[in-house]
Amino acid sequence: MVKHNNVVPNGHFRKHWQNYVKTWFNQPARKARRRLARQKKAVKIFPRPIAGPLRPIVHGQTLKYNMKLRAGRGFSLEELKAAGISKKLAPTIGIAVDHRRKNRSLESLQANVQRLKTYKAKLVVFPRRARKFKAGDSTPEELASATQVQGPYMPIAGDKPSVELVKVTEEMQSFKAYNKLRVERMNERHIGARMKKAAEAEKEEKK
Repeated sequence: MVKHNNVVPNGHFRKHWQNYVKTWFNQPARKARRRLARQKKAVKIFPRPIAGPLRPIVHGQTLKYNMKLRAGRGFSLEELKAAGISKKLAPTIGIAVDHRRKNRSLESLQANVQRLKTYKAKLVVFPRRARKFKAGDSTPEELASATQVQGPYMPIAGDKPSVELVKVTEEMQSFKAYNKLRVERMNERHIGARMKKAAEAEKEEKK
């Protein structure tokens, strides 16, 4: 028996842990299945890009993510109009359209219009029926050299800020940043009193 005034031991060991263990033995088979599904989809949608339609560059929501760039749902009607693409034609040539989206800044509008123009310049349009070419279809030479795009098309990448290296001078080393901050804070705190004092002194001189 245990000595002293301790808790009576009672080990809680029967938890049936086998019922709560999650296993992933099907992961290799799922990996193969997904790969085959991707291959079948690529054959089915040929010659369209595997990654799906072209999507716009948008900024993330909220203060935490608004500096990050990501793919949006679809291009706005204003962007399509500026790029010279009709809203009915756009989905037929692999461009996603979002009629609800609004352009809040000129920079995003210009960036997405340029993205559409670049896509349009590289675009190869196959005829709906073989050997029955219509206006807007690509030439037979372009069709012969066209290949299906694997992976993301025109991926979105944020610009990395460039770093400029400079040589450290004696003036930089002797500069006391903390002291400078204290002086500037003090100047800001006393600016009102100093202006009042200067105005009174000027008034006295005029007398």
